[in-house]
Amino acid sequence: MFLGLLSALFFSSTFILNRAISLSGGHWFWTAALRYLWMTALLVGWLFLSGKGSQLVGAFRLFFRHLFFWCLTGSIGFGIFYSLISFSASFAPGWVVATTWQMTILATPLVLFLFGKKVPLRALAYTLVIFAGIVAVNFGQAYQVSLRELFLGGIPVLVAAIAYPLGNQMLWEAQRQGNRILPAIESDLLNNPFIRILLLTLGTVPFWIILYLGAHPPAPSPGQMTSTLLVALFSGVIATTLFLQARHLATNSYQLTAVDSLQSCEVLFSLLGEIIFLGGALPTAAGCTGIILTLAGLTLYIKAQAATKSQEL
Repeated sequence: MFLGLLSALFFSSTFILNRAISLSGGHWFWTAALRYLWMTALLVGWLFLSGKGSQLVGAFRLFFRHLFFWCLTGSIGFGIFYSLISFSASFAPGWVVATTWQMTILATPLVLFLFGKKVPLRALAYTLVIFAGIVAVNFGQAYQVSLRELFLGGIPVLVAAIAYPLGNQMLWEAQRQGNRILPAIESDLLNNPFIRILLLTLGTVPFWIILYLGAHPPAPSPGQMTSTLLVALFSGVIATTLFLQARHLATNSYQLTAVDSLQSCEVLFSLLGEIIFLGGALPTAAGCTGIILTLAGLTLYIKAQAATKSQEL
């Protein structure tokens, strides 16, 4: 439970630091692209220093063997996802982005359905509560910003919430049997989560080049370089490691449910972090109601999903 809560704290640094970069004038393109540049350096360094140089070489061979797949999957699951999250930080407070981002919980069953998987309809009943919470949060924000800023701060996050599970599911399909569109990739290297993240990160390179040519961003400041490094370290490395370790220590479905549910605390940590470090305003009554609904809906959803899995077993 403690590790799960701690991972949510580090995950929330993404929303706080992205907002800080935006308020200081940093361009959203570099907020997104630099994170994955730092992630590549951290992952390569970790694999090399941990004595897994042979796996690193094998990863690059696997990357070029299925170049189109990794570029497509990485661009969707990492590139589109995070560029839109970073873009939204220019128009909405971090806690609003964090709350709206919980929509990815609802998008995951939709993605599974598109791939012909069975969707737990019982758990989906709680998605209406989550959706109501997200609407309330953005409605409360509408009093403080223009309609244009509201849409630019919210709609991109909703698209990102679909792109992230879509990219993850594409990798899952390729690891198992592939399909008419996706190749079947059988390699023991993919059992290493760091290798999977590295391959997807490398796959974003064409996406960032194309986006750079379209956005024409000014050069990043030294402060933006440092902040994106912190995001890569806190969210990409520390938070992910803590979250996976918390799930590994869980011994039953109830503990797994608790760990997953605690990730919704990203919303609260983002709100507190923005108020403390960035002088952010307190949410309105509608915003507070939305946060409560979102957290409650997420908890009920995950519990119902766990109950469904237990019955199947």
